[in-house]
Amino acid sequence: MDYSKKYKKPYFLPPEECNDWVKKDTVEKPPVWCSVDLRDGNQALIEPMSLEQKITFFRMLTDIGFKEIEVGFPAASDTEYQFMRALIERNMIPKDVTVQVLTQAREHIIKKTFEAVKGAPKAIIHVYNSTSVAQREQVFRKSKEEVKQIAIDGAKLLYDLANETEGNFSFEYSPESFPGTEVDYALEVCNAVLDVWKPTPENKAIINIPTTVQIAMPHIFAGQVEFFHKHLKYRDGVTLSVHPHNDRGCGISDAEMAVLAGADRVEGTLFGNGERTGNVDIVTLAMNMVMHGVDPGLDFSHLMAIRKTYEELTGMTVYERQPYAGDLVFTAFSGSHQDAISKGMTYREQGLSGDVWAVPYLPVDPKDIGREYESDVIRINSQSGKGGVAYILRQNYGLMLPAGMREEVGYLVKGISDKRHAELSPADIYEIFEKNYIRNRTKFDVTASHYTQEEDENIFTRVTIRHFDTEKKLSGEGNGRLDAVSNAFKDYFGIDYTLKVYEEHAVSVGSASKAASYVGIEKDGKMYWGVGINQDIIKSSVAALVSAVNKIL
Repeated sequence: MDYSKKYKKPYFLPPEECNDWVKKDTVEKPPVWCSVDLRDGNQALIEPMSLEQKITFFRMLTDIGFKEIEVGFPAASDTEYQFMRALIERNMIPKDVTVQVLTQAREHIIKKTFEAVKGAPKAIIHVYNSTSVAQREQVFRKSKEEVKQIAIDGAKLLYDLANETEGNFSFEYSPESFPGTEVDYALEVCNAVLDVWKPTPENKAIINIPTTVQIAMPHIFAGQVEFFHKHLKYRDGVTLSVHPHNDRGCGISDAEMAVLAGADRVEGTLFGNGERTGNVDIVTLAMNMVMHGVDPGLDFSHLMAIRKTYEELTGMTVYERQPYAGDLVFTAFSGSHQDAISKGMTYREQGLSGDVWAVPYLPVDPKDIGREYESDVIRINSQSGKGGVAYILRQNYGLMLPAGMREEVGYLVKGISDKRHAELSPADIYEIFEKNYIRNRTKFDVTASHYTQEEDENIFTRVTIRHFDTEKKLSGEGNGRLDAVSNAFKDYFGIDYTLKVYEEHAVSVGSASKAASYVGIEKDGKMYWGVGINQDIIKSSVAALVSAVNKIL
């Protein structure tokens, strides 16, 4: 069945071409941010927040840096009303923060709203009425003029009550259900409201364009916003705001393109909470600006702590793939991605990228928002590769594997993950590595070694080993300590191999620093690897050789 036949294009184009916004490639400055978590977000919860929970959430929003916060619909419930009163009477509104309250354009609701905001140091009274064709025809059964008059009457009542009520008030109007409204008619209604308020640059009003139900593609919405930007009366006295919802999954695009098109302000919620598919996600919007080198004016440097508080207060869960805040959004399981990230991080650590962040597959530095490289960036499962395993060992344990060793270790670890059908933690990976390369002493171990050297001569060693629970004394000669010990092993065990790789590095710094040594020996065309870790570099190198020779045996 073709369900599409029952639908038609449900939106209206502006009456003139409005495509100037297309010429801009990025947002150059942040909009005014208004959080509507405590209204739109709260009304969408299965269990709305209590008064004290709303207070905690409000304080979090001010800490993040929001200067405008819609705190509720005071006429909708006693909790909403009491919350507004608590903010005022407990003097909890910072001097640089303006609270906002929502009201329908109905007389008794507007009057109740002003009772709630009495004494507010700074408050926006946000009035709305629905203007769409569907609402006019099906819900109100009123003409365009009658619906416009509802908006005008509401605007007049706001103006009159603001002059009669103690407090400092400004106004906002929304043509609710804007996406289904003729664009020129919506503009006509908004201009009629502005004629009541007569805003000035010193005393601005807000005209807010809500995508109450998102029904047009983002470029259509941007054109509609540009039309408003060009034709609103009192434009220098108006803050043009947008309030995108996410029904088509395009809330972010709507907001970003709207700002390009002339919007000065964005209303949204943390993590996009809201009715149905939600409001626009301000965290994503703000961090997208950071990614383009623009300071959004909001502090998400402790994003995971913000997320934790949000989840506790709302009962909502942030999806694993939610941009920036999701558990897995910086995580690479793929071997090729891991290898590129690992090399990119090394490149950056070497100072080769300067101050610019340009690590492959990571659009922003996870640490800028409180994420951890060790737990967030590379995680290991059966799809992982050598680069990812090497990265985990380097980041978590300071081990920098030789290039030739990484592939073998990578295949070993991912093979174990595949057999277990499970992701491996850094501790799991180190345990596998330690068992196979550091503590591989199934055949023999060295308990002591001593070295002597005549002037300009080879080094001689006497090595004590434990072999099959029996101690043996070995001797050897070579051009260095490790070579001498290696020759002693060859003589005693009757084997032949070539020492192909020897690398070492400090695992840490300071008095407790240790050295890691890596030995790769070749026999019959096959490489055998061993690793040693000790405060003494000679002991660590001998331990690495012991592990490698044990593999041959």
